[in-house]
Amino acid sequence: MQLIGCDFSSSPSKRKPIVLALGQARQGRVQLQALQTFDTLGSLGQWLAQPADWVGGFDLPFGLPRELIETLGWPTDWAACMDHYGTLERPLIREQFAAFCNARPVGGKFAHRATDKPAGSSPSMKWVNPPVAYMLHAGVPLLRQAGVHMPGLQSGDPRRVALEAYPGLLAREVLGNASYKSDDKAKQTPERLLARRELLGALERGQTRLGLRLVASNALLGRLADDASGDALDATLCLMQAAWAQVQHEAGHPHYGLPPFDPLEGWIMTA
Repeated sequence: MQLIGCDFSSSPSKRKPIVLALGQARQGRVQLQALQTFDTLGSLGQWLAQPADWVGGFDLPFGLPRELIETLGWPTDWAACMDHYGTLERPLIREQFAAFCNARPVGGKFAHRATDKPAGSSPSMKWVNPPVAYMLHAGVPLLRQAGVHMPGLQSGDPRRVALEAYPGLLAREVLGNASYKSDDKAKQTPERLLARRELLGALERGQTRLGLRLVASNALLGRLADDASGDALDATLCLMQAAWAQVQHEAGHPHYGLPPFDPLEGWIMTA
């Protein structure tokens, strides 16, 4: 079974492409085999739609908070809600979400999904720092159009399984709040390089909640450490989460290790 981890961008480019980490898992070891990049959404969509056997972890939210959706009067069926969301332009999304936040008290501006707290993730309605609302807007339509299976959300091709991942969950388990990446060259410091190496060492030793060990060539490990943006490392963290999900599936879990969750909001695996 091919495993993939996806570090996603809602506006990919040659300078900041989408990164896929490709690998396989066996007997508690996750072999990172290759890194692949896509500088357009369309090229990733074509890759996802190809017949294949894979389980993938994607670093983008698969749903919005129920509280937000109900307040805005949008459909509360996931597919219908995603259909509606996909028709909106980003300026209108920003306008509607900002109006929602402005009507709420300081300290509680954003609505959250139930998965956000255990995962430590940003609310999926955030449109800046990071713009995860736009990542959802760009990414979920690609997955739906490709006809992949999204457990608990969309019944699709059972040979291509897409799950919501979040690399920050594993990174914080090892590093706490220490930063290990930045797109700003001025912030690509030796301290962040050391943090990436520390995180990689923990993954190689299997010292995370997943109980899985990362295995890779020295060349690939070097690329993960040297990529100051953290994109390749984040894709690999998503790969590790996908491997955990595949282990759960092989053990007989019907939803790849996901607990019962709100089928409108989605859930981050391993949270």
